[in-house]
Amino acid sequence: MKNLAEIEQAISQFDSQLAPIAKRPVDITNPKWLEKLIKNPPALDEAGIREQVEISLAEILNLYAQSDEATRIALRDLFQKYQAFSWAAALPQNSSPEGLRSELLLFSLKDQGRDTRDALLWLQDICKKARLAGVELRPILQEVGELSSEINRFGMGSTKDLILKAG
Repeated sequence: MKNLAEIEQAISQFDSQLAPIAKRPVDITNPKWLEKLIKNPPALDEAGIREQVEISLAEILNLYAQSDEATRIALRDLFQKYQAFSWAAALPQNSSPEGLRSELLLFSLKDQGRDTRDALLWLQDICKKARLAGVELRPILQEVGELSSEINRFGMGSTKDLILKAG
């Protein structure tokens, strides 16, 4: 398993590759702006790094789930520091209990990103996928909630609170 310095090096490289895509302006005065945006490939595909990012994310999520609080804080800090990477980081769709657990771990790691409202929509989507797949999400929410930040970053509750109240 990689150490934090190696993880940061990888995330930094991915961030550099994703930054031009993440920072690309969207002209909302163009009547077809949404259509154009939807037609764009996902950022990981456009940058040609999906496989490498998914492999790295699996390692990072495994470390996050098995580490002490100090390491989890350091990992969350990397996701705040490298915003283009954090914005684009995504897992393959998987509605199995393990897939939903991984998605919740990523949710916890991103620690609400830049907007709690967007985070809440994502969390609601995870819960909806679990219901549709017949997955008992409560134990997974409890497990991941206990690993999550208790800091109320945007005045709408901590990531821990959001996860533990979900479902």
